[in-house]
Amino acid sequence: MLGLRTPSVGIFHLQATEEAARALGLDLRTVEVAAPEDILPGFEVAVGAGAEGLVVGHLRGPGYARDGGLLTYGRDVSEQFRLAAGYVDKILKGAKPADLPIQRPTRFQLVVNLKTAKTLGLTIPPAILDLADEVIE
Repeated sequence: MLGLRTPSVGIFHLQATEEAARALGLDLRTVEVAAPEDILPGFEVAVGAGAEGLVVGHLRGPGYARDGGLLTYGRDVSEQFRLAAGYVDKILKGAKPADLPIQRPTRFQLVVNLKTAKTLGLTIPPAILDLADEVIE
């Protein structure tokens, strides 16, 4: 399995991904992709290494599938902005940031791009399409 790593992927996220891969008995190799021109060489490394899967960390959430990726599953970005706005409001009213609780996402979105699936010659199972929050045709 190949992990494409962008500079925005934090070390803790990378470590957690590596630990999960080890726990599943997978060999995870990481390739840093700092710019669009690094993507094709990253895939060439994956093909050369016989990769059977791909993990892409910290992209723009559902935007990845909307921009042509096959599918994404991740936090609802609009929910995160609403939570952030609540923090800003509390801080502007005098709350100390260190006193505010950590909030994890509670809403996740699955976006499937059928155009990309067709281009790749893939069929997305109906059960996945039924679960999707958005299907791009």
